[in-house]
Amino acid sequence: MGEQARAMAIEEFNRPLLMREMPLPEPGPGEALVRMLAAGVCGSDVHIAKGEDIRVRAPLIPGHEGIGELVASGGTLRDIDGREVRPGDWIAWERGLSCGVCHFCVILRDPALCQNRRTYGIHVPMDEPPHLNGCYASHIMLRRGAKLISLRDFPDLDPAVLVPACCSGATTAHGFDMRRPETGDTAVIQGPGPLGAFAVDLAKRAGARNIVVIGRESPRTTICRRLGATHVLDRGVTSPEERRARIRELTGGRGADWVYECAGTNAAVSEALGLARRGGVVLTAGIAVPTGEIAVDWFRIVNLMNLTVQGVWLSDTRHLRQALGLILDNPEPYAGLITHRYPLEKANEALAAVERGETVKAVLIP
Repeated sequence: MGEQARAMAIEEFNRPLLMREMPLPEPGPGEALVRMLAAGVCGSDVHIAKGEDIRVRAPLIPGHEGIGELVASGGTLRDIDGREVRPGDWIAWERGLSCGVCHFCVILRDPALCQNRRTYGIHVPMDEPPHLNGCYASHIMLRRGAKLISLRDFPDLDPAVLVPACCSGATTAHGFDMRRPETGDTAVIQGPGPLGAFAVDLAKRAGARNIVVIGRESPRTTICRRLGATHVLDRGVTSPEERRARIRELTGGRGADWVYECAGTNAAVSEALGLARRGGVVLTAGIAVPTGEIAVDWFRIVNLMNLTVQGVWLSDTRHLRQALGLILDNPEPYAGLITHRYPLEKANEALAAVERGETVKAVLIP
């Protein structure tokens, strides 16, 4: 094609990402060459750049959250609704590449559990053809069999606003797919970031009566209120004991019906286990790298309470579709999540800002 692609690459862990250029490849059969419109800077990207994720090998183009425009394809492509996807169409895509033949894919029909699953920007290194394997780039090459969602019907929407659906939104939709609050329930959400924002929206749509968000008062909690949070317990001015007492006050002394941990700390997980009522549900999605062991009095906290504890990891295409639907249905509050935008060459600044906790959601605009 003659045109050069640009990418910010991890050449060595714990070192700055470097700008690299490479020839723009022709898509092979079933492949899709996509021009990146917006790429999310996920908190897990910080851990990846430091070499803290055991799944990762350098050199790597990071980035697993993206919205793009189809440039060219190796044959006719169709989205998950059977519509032909043509050059110029905006698309989202499933970030994970499941094998489709293992026990989890075929028998359990849960590709998110696939042991052979690989993810753009995480498992697929830059030295593996077709090389454009992550979203921190001007272009990405999607593999044969990629699951596409056409955004052709929404040409006026800011693509950056859709980026959080690709990871945080899809992961949270996966959690709700496994265990969700019921009508009239009290739902508690620890952490008002993107994961928590989607959880508030989904809890409201599920019919939860009380939706309690735990987190420091900030623009994040403002967004959660706009999406349906009925109470915010400021973690900066309340103790765990005070928060537990407030939730019991809301529930006639029982405790929360459903708790979603998305704060990413051992302390939050421990607190979550103590907030749920007898027979309640605790989902934990926030811890994305090893954080050490958590001491739990299993008999008193779990068995005696008949507690359901559910881990949440990854997602499938149906969850991405659900998360995109939430944003497309009500884009204004989700637009508030995008607090920082950076050009591609400032990816290192974006990662540093995310690590310092200065952003709600940072996005690269190639």
